[in-house]
Amino acid sequence: MQLKTGSHYECGPFRLEPTEQRLTRDGRPVSLTPKTFELLVFLIRNQGRLVTKDEIMEAVWPGSFVEEANLTVSISVLRKALGEKEGDLRYIETVPKKGYRFTASVKEVGTPGLPTTAQHEPNVSSPPEILPYEQADSPSAVSPSQPSGDRSRQRDGPMPVSSETSSTPRRRRMVAVATLTLVCILIAIGFLAYRKRLSIIHPAPVQRSLAVLPLLNLRQDPKDDFLGFSLADAVITRLGPISSLTVRPSSLVEKYKGQTIDLPKVASELNVDTLLTGTFVHDGDDLRITYQLIDVKTDRILGRDVIDLKYEKLLTVQDNVTQQIIKGLELNLSPSEAALVKPGEPINSLAYEYYLRGVDLVGSHDFPMAARMLEKSAEIDPNYALTWAYLGQSYESAAAFELGGLEQYRKAQAAYERALALQPRQIEASMFLANLLIDTGKVEDAVPLLRESLTSNPNHAALHWELGYAYRFAGMLNESVAECLRARQIDPLVKSNGSPLNGYLYLGEYDKFLESLPDTNDSAFIVFYRGFGEYHQKKWDHAARDFDLAYQLDPTLYTQIGKAFSDSITHKESDGLELLHQLENRIQQRGVGDPEAAYKIAQAYAALGDKPSALRMLSYSIEHGFFAYPYFMTDPLFDSVRSEPGFSDLMGTAQIRYVSFKKRFF
Repeated sequence: MQLKTGSHYECGPFRLEPTEQRLTRDGRPVSLTPKTFELLVFLIRNQGRLVTKDEIMEAVWPGSFVEEANLTVSISVLRKALGEKEGDLRYIETVPKKGYRFTASVKEVGTPGLPTTAQHEPNVSSPPEILPYEQADSPSAVSPSQPSGDRSRQRDGPMPVSSETSSTPRRRRMVAVATLTLVCILIAIGFLAYRKRLSIIHPAPVQRSLAVLPLLNLRQDPKDDFLGFSLADAVITRLGPISSLTVRPSSLVEKYKGQTIDLPKVASELNVDTLLTGTFVHDGDDLRITYQLIDVKTDRILGRDVIDLKYEKLLTVQDNVTQQIIKGLELNLSPSEAALVKPGEPINSLAYEYYLRGVDLVGSHDFPMAARMLEKSAEIDPNYALTWAYLGQSYESAAAFELGGLEQYRKAQAAYERALALQPRQIEASMFLANLLIDTGKVEDAVPLLRESLTSNPNHAALHWELGYAYRFAGMLNESVAECLRARQIDPLVKSNGSPLNGYLYLGEYDKFLESLPDTNDSAFIVFYRGFGEYHQKKWDHAARDFDLAYQLDPTLYTQIGKAFSDSITHKESDGLELLHQLENRIQQRGVGDPEAAYKIAQAYAALGDKPSALRMLSYSIEHGFFAYPYFMTDPLFDSVRSEPGFSDLMGTAQIRYVSFKKRFF
């Protein structure tokens, strides 16, 4: 059923107003990203009809180089917004390998004050028909206007038939004008039809998604195992600037080290259509690498090669494989992208081996040893930018996860700045530095760095996520959610294993927050946040269970905070307060700490009834760069301390910085 384009629509508790860009449920607004909203409009206007994936992509992402995964993610987001759950799909039916059908009953409602037929909004589901030459209107259908001179003569009465001598030239001119007008119309119609045919003959390329998997060590010599992951990481890094290709980050492929790969299973887990797999054999000074590029959907090999080289030429591997991927996927690079993926700067071969060892250790989360390897690499050859970028990450990660101090943060920032001095547009160094700036209270310095990186890398999911992280610290909560959703549209797995979408939590949208979390029980961080969401929903038993499970899995900073919340639920106030005091002392001793985590310590103090400590840690959090003022004003966990002396002053401090940030960047 094709519904009118100018209508508003009602479907159960929902009301959709396309011209107002508004969806409400029982009168309350439902937040949707622009593309998800367009998708809903398209489905509703084609209610009851199977619409293919190609139709949807053309209607919602016209002319854009996006992958089918964008549609899958948007459908998932839309299902959640409509309240659908597995086994209860009341609105959207999936037709396997075909498309989707909006199955719920829809009622058209005319725009208030304007008849439905008076609307002129274009119908995104039905593109205008362009007629070929032979189907154009015939000349008889064209009626030229009567010249103004004839109208003036008719006021004196009809022209006598006998006046043939004076009327014939005028009639000829009229015929000439009509003929010329018709010719112009036919030319215009023909040109539009030609353009339409060209767009059909030459469709826009579909963006590919790729995972570069660790190479398998065929000799199984543990001394060489580092090469499998680190060489894959080198290729992933080199492919980063290509906007028409979405590449899964190293953090997601690290778990496949040393494994024999089940291609369909891994492709499904990583949600990609293309895989690069390979093996290597290191024998003395010789190295042989064999790899193949596979289109998983068609089970077709897009490219393969065997590289035989001397071990000291390791650096050439990433360049060779990168160019084969570009060729195999037929990627069209812009001049700036081509410049960024060309062979990198030379580096001493021994320094490069130390660099690869350091990268492998970063992937294994052995940050102190990684720093030692990378320091050795930088000592041998100080001019390789990526060495400094990963060295900075090793320092920062050790500071954050190994309870390092302020000095490590300073060393990390110096390393990032050294990397950017050597290679100003390096994505990794820019993103790592931005994260450090946010965590150390300098979010205003991080935002320009991230925005500048996104101008040349607009489809880099991790950059969008990091910008959403920055906005969250500054209290721009809706903007934070939008950036994180944009990141997940580009790469559905971005930060999926470690970074919850906190913007939903801070906006009070607890159901959406919990739905955004991965369904896992083996990540202490995610289990903690699940408990935190349940705590806000006042599901005390569920929250206590998940807080305790997270603490058992890994007693880190956040899970210890969760344990304190669990103690508040089970009335073990003294145990919870002792745990929080220990955490606070360690933060003070280190001289630096995650200000968002400090805010959660303040919340736990408030839950345990220690109001002075809650205000003290709230002050610390704001002072060190977490100033999400709109969240502070609505946070239910601080209801018990709002009337305490000093609370309003702290809110004033946060508000000043929040307003300044908003004025500067929005």
